[in-house]
Amino acid sequence: MNIQEYFGRISYNKPHKDADLQTLTAIFRHHVQTIPFENLSMHCGEAIELDLQSTYNKIVRKKRGGWCMEVNHLLFWALQELGYDVCILGGNSYEPAEKGYTAEINHLLLKVVIKGEPYIVDAGFGGAYQMWQPLMLISGKDQLQVPGIFRLMEDNGTWYLEKVKRNHYIPEHCDNDFPHTPEAGNIRKMYRFTLEPRHIDDFQELNAHLQVSPDNILQKKSICSLQTSNGLLALVGWTFTDMKYNYTEDTDLINITTLTDEEVEKTLKDKFNIVLENKLVP
Repeated sequence: MNIQEYFGRISYNKPHKDADLQTLTAIFRHHVQTIPFENLSMHCGEAIELDLQSTYNKIVRKKRGGWCMEVNHLLFWALQELGYDVCILGGNSYEPAEKGYTAEINHLLLKVVIKGEPYIVDAGFGGAYQMWQPLMLISGKDQLQVPGIFRLMEDNGTWYLEKVKRNHYIPEHCDNDFPHTPEAGNIRKMYRFTLEPRHIDDFQELNAHLQVSPDNILQKKSICSLQTSNGLLALVGWTFTDMKYNYTEDTDLINITTLTDEEVEKTLKDKFNIVLENKLVP
């Protein structure tokens, strides 16, 4: 475990003497723009282990990404090393198809306290709902970031994270019949959580379950997404999406390409800097 090696992985070379908000924000931005949110291990016959050394080797040394339990655990370790007051929290993600939150905890996020002020830090949600900066733990406040407006709501000790959707402009679907085009102003519920501190061991059962359960979205789809300087890249199955945030006012520009098997491997290398050791089955 080498903090300088981690900094090299996320291309961060600024001062980091002070465990302050400015440093946290910079490290977090580098983290989400260099480490993909991905579940490719599940789709190329690799087991996902939650011990920190395995996660470190996979993400830092092999230049891979991971899902929330990996990318946020690595970030948790790095922030601890830098002297931050940081703890792991557990969340229940919102399932749009079910119109409700999962009964069991299925998401790992972080809380960081700086000068008595708490922030939510989560590098492991991926896609268009990935925050780029720490969120102040304040109920009802709109927090504008490049990806959009995030909002935390508190009710009787339970916190809810949501994001205001923007319009999508998809050139090849310019008649606006694309099924995933939201109305601007719509709310996308993301997950709920409490402030009860957790340990990585609390997620071992979930980690094992997600790798064998046929019902979850991570089993059904191979996913890799990465935040860029002005949007995001995503590869889901054979579908490659290049999104530019706020291309015009309150509208994201989306270009979608369907890839062949050969192009999938090339795209992972060229766009996400990922070279897999085993054959991916998209």
